[in-house]
Amino acid sequence: MPRDTLLFDINESTLNLNNLKPLFKDAFGDEERMSLWFFTLLHTSTVCALTGVKTDFASLARAALASLEVRFDRPLSDQQRNGIIEAFAAMPPHGDMPAALKQLRQAGYRIIAFTNSSLNFVKMQINNAGLADDFDDYVSVEQIGSFKPDLKAYQYVASAVNRPLSELRLIATHDWDTHGALSAGMQAAYIDRTHLPYNPYYLRPEICEQQMDTLVQRIIAADKHR
Repeated sequence: MPRDTLLFDINESTLNLNNLKPLFKDAFGDEERMSLWFFTLLHTSTVCALTGVKTDFASLARAALASLEVRFDRPLSDQQRNGIIEAFAAMPPHGDMPAALKQLRQAGYRIIAFTNSSLNFVKMQINNAGLADDFDDYVSVEQIGSFKPDLKAYQYVASAVNRPLSELRLIATHDWDTHGALSAGMQAAYIDRTHLPYNPYYLRPEICEQQMDTLVQRIIAADKHR
């Protein structure tokens, strides 16, 4: 069976999380608090996945905000909290994404959004980003009550899109996510959005690039020669 389906991580990989920085500057006096908030969100979701805590990404996002409020002694108004969550649902795509998605679809790929967010939330995100015509489907981990990089998440998406794990490739900017995909038996490609070192203890994809156009070209070339 040809490898014809690509999974895209959404938050930070496809959509530009830096759009939230002005809101964190206003709320906490430092735009870099945004990175700490997102790290806290991801850390908490991993703990919940490992320990079987059933929750959802939006609730964890609000809990991460509450943690920052206490840590920095900066209580937020409801308007500020809601504004951050609403902006999280309305992040723009990275500038290289529209052309990359169109090129992949023209090459015959089915494009799937694969996310820790709820199904309704990711559909809202993709629609707000103007990418609705570039995605064929959406898969959320909410159906299994866990989060990536839990093995069950990758097994679930393979079942949802009716492809074996070995015939799927995940594109993400999170090394823990590409590591999770590779550990599960998928292929992966790493887009370096953050310019942070790739964790040396994680499995590393053969395709790692800083530019999405180069990454797309390598994916197409790799799959053509299978």
